[in-house]
Parts: sequence; C-alpha cells; structure tokens
Amino acid sequence: MNGAGNGSTGNSSVPAMGAAAQGFGVPVAKQTEPATARPSIMFTWLAGSLASCGAVTFTNPFEVVKTRLQLQGELAKSTPNMVKPYHNVAQAFWVIGKNEGLRGLQKGLGPGYMYQIMLNGTRLGFYEPAKGVLYKAFTGQSSDSQRPIIPLNVAAGGMCGAAGAALGSPFFLVKTRMQSASNFAAVGFQHNYTSSFDGLRKIWRDGGLRGLYRGMDAAMMRAGAGSSVQLATYDHCKSYISRTLAHRGYNDNSVGTHFLASMVTGFFVCMVMNPFDVVSTRMYNQKSAAAGHGGALYKNPLQCFYKTVTTEGFFSLYKGFLAHYLRLGPHTILMFVFVEQIKAFGKNYI
Repeated sequence: MNGAGNGSTGNSSVPAMGAAAQGFGVPVAKQTEPATARPSIMFTWLAGSLASCGAVTFTNPFEVVKTRLQLQGELAKSTPNMVKPYHNVAQAFWVIGKNEGLRGLQKGLGPGYMYQIMLNGTRLGFYEPAKGVLYKAFTGQSSDSQRPIIPLNVAAGGMCGAAGAALGSPFFLVKTRMQSASNFAAVGFQHNYTSSFDGLRKIWRDGGLRGLYRGMDAAMMRAGAGSSVQLATYDHCKSYISRTLAHRGYNDNSVGTHFLASMVTGFFVCMVMNPFDVVSTRMYNQKSAAAGHGGALYKNPLQCFYKTVTTEGFFSLYKGFLAHYLRLGPHTILMFVFVEQIKAFGKNYI
C-alpha cells in the first residue's frame, strides 16, 4: 500500500511542484522532445547513390530516346523534305526497340550508374549540410529551426548539383556518346565505343584529362539549374503537402507525400533544365576539333546556345522535352521515394 501510495504521489507531485515553484518565482526548465539525430553525410550519400541507380534502371530507355531526339537535325534548318528517323517519343521508342532490341534501349546504362553515384550521391549527401551552412551564414539559425527559405534552398541545391556534375562528367560524356550510337538510324557524330571502358580509354588516349572533362562546364550548368529547382521544390512541396494534407495521413514520412511532391518537382525541373540538357548533350557528343583541342562544332556552352537557336529556332532548346519528362518525372519520383525509404530504414535499423 505504501508503494502504491508513493507511486501515486510521485506521479502527481511533479506538475504540483512545478506550479508551486512558478508561484514562488523559481524558474522551471521546459520539458523538450529529444532531438532527432540527422543521418550522417556518408549514409545520405549512400542512400542517394542506391536510390538514383535503382531509378535509372527503369528510366534509361527514355534517356536514350531523349538523346537521339536532341541530336537529330543538329544545326540544320528544318525543311519539309528533311529526313527524320525519329518523329516522336513513341515512334522513336518503337524504332530503337525493334531494330536494336532491349540492349539498344539500355545503351549507356553502365556509365549511367557511375554518373548517378557521382551526381546524386554528392548532391543528396551534401544538400542538407550545405543548406545548414547557408542558413547559419545568412540567418544565424539552423535550417530545421525555421520555415524554409527558398532562395537559400535553391542556392544549396545548385552548388551541390554543380559539384556532383563535375565529378561525374567523364561518365556522362561516355554515356551520351554510347546512347547516340546506332547502326540503323544514326544521329549526331558516331563515336562507336564498344564499352564504357573502351570509351574512357579512347578519350584518354586522344585528349588526356582535358578530353575526359570536355563539356564539364555545360554539365555543371545543366545539373546546377536542375538541382537548384529539384531539391528546393521537392523540399517545399513535401513540407506543404505534409502540412495541408496531414488530416488525410500525408505526413513527412508517407510514400504518398513523397510521390506527390516528386510529381510536381519533375515537371518544374524539366521546364528549367531542358535547354541546358540539349546544350550539354551536343557539347558532349560533338567530335573533336582537327587540332585536338576543343570541339569541332562548339567552343563553349554559350556558343552552342547561340548556334542552336539561330539555326534551328528557340524551340529547338526544347527538343526531346516529352522524352525528358517521361525520363525525369518517373526518375524523380522513384529516386525520392527510394531515398526516403532507405533513410527511414536506416533510422529504424542502423
């Protein structure tokens, strides 16, 4: 009985003592929730790498179609008699699948995996730390102690995307050249690499380190623009959906929230990124100049922009837009759903 009585008294005395202490003007420490530990940079990098590799396995065929549509008719004025082997996404998908099989639709998947590890591992792994540094520098507070500040999120995403693109540039170079190659309906310059290693070896032989990183400036512009929109928009959409649809079970950790946020994000990323994507594809695929330094068609991304628009018109910058969205939309959805689930698994079991 004494034990029961003591237990009862012990349970009720804490608030009573707190009230009494406040009555005498004694400060009482507030009870706070334990802070949730953030995943380490290494774990987030690994989660981003695995998630993006899983996503690109399903979306690579649309990347092949997009690459060929963007190279088709390069620097040629459109005329009624122009021969175009690829008319639209569905027809291009059919032509490639029929004549080159599944292997043709999955061209460049190997270097694509390596590029995803470099790009998305870096940008997803370092996004939160970069955001934290910017928030501290401009507001003096941590990024999770206040409402999102979109310009700072955009800046953090852009920096991480550009860094990831720089690291992965040689693999994107080989991937683009392998995806453009076709014995049936070739578009753009044909490099005819037999494998990823063959491509890297030939590029190194002909141009050394400079050759491996040719087109890196265009890739950094592409990834910087895409990442600044993608990471910041996804962050904002996820926060908005979890606040407004919480009563329907959409919280920060629900797959439905990740799916909806990814759908919206994919569209906006594609709108911003497609012009840079066209330029990047063409910068990577062009043949080397006769002297061995630079490209034969474009000296830099700005010249590529200028020559593309003046020759083919403004909307040539949106060549392959539907294929890009059909690749980017599902890729964004799969990547963010995968990465959130991997992070949730790590939080629970690691």
